[in-house]
Formats: sequence, C-alpha cells, structure tokens
Amino acid sequence: MAEPEFIPAESNQNKPQGTDAARNLAITVYILQALSLLLGGVLLGFVTALAGVIINYVKMDEVRGTWIEPHFRWQIRTFWIGLLWLVIGTLTLMVIIGWFILLGMAIWVIYRIVKGALALNDGKAPE
Repeated sequence: MAEPEFIPAESNQNKPQGTDAARNLAITVYILQALSLLLGGVLLGFVTALAGVIINYVKMDEVRGTWIEPHFRWQIRTFWIGLLWLVIGTLTLMVIIGWFILLGMAIWVIYRIVKGALALNDGKAPE
C-alpha cells in the first residue's frame, strides 16, 4: 500500500499570478494611511495619504480583476471621503462643530484602515 503524498496546506498552485506583489502594495497603502493619522501634522499626514492614493491609481490596472482590486477601491474611497470631511471639519473649526467633525473623521478612517487590513489578511474583500 502506497503512502499518500504530502501536500502542504499553503500551496502556491491556487494563488493567482502576481497577487503577492499587489497584496504587498495594498499593505503599503494601509500603512501609509495609518501613518497619515499618526503623524498628526496636516502636511506630513496629507503627504503620506496622498502617496498611498497615488499608488492606488498608478497600480489599479495591474490589480484589476484580482481579489486585491476591492482593497484599492476601498483605499481610494477612504482617501477622498476622509479628505472631504477633513476640509469640512477644518472650515468649521471656528464654530465648535469642526472639532467633532474631525474626531468623527479620524475614527471613521481608523475603522476603514483596520477593517480593510483585517480583510486583506484574511484574503477577502473589505465589505
């Protein structure tokens, strides 16, 4: 009786070609988005977030049709909606509501980064 052949659980045969590089790019963008919040300064924070969204736009064609594409769209939406609320919050700082808008925006961006990164780690699209 022949022994069954050992097949590793994590076989590269089931992985689509090129998704490792795309996954690494998605991780990089999530890190850049997180850094944008941690750096705190408007200019430094904006530069890291902007670098991330530029990566998304430049590499979008390479991830189209893969399971990474929804992450890129998720990251792009996070950037633009976060920027919109950052502008609104900044413009309304003089009337106390701006502080609450900025706090809400920061919490929302953190939520999007964590949810997206966890989904990426699980090999799923963010929902």
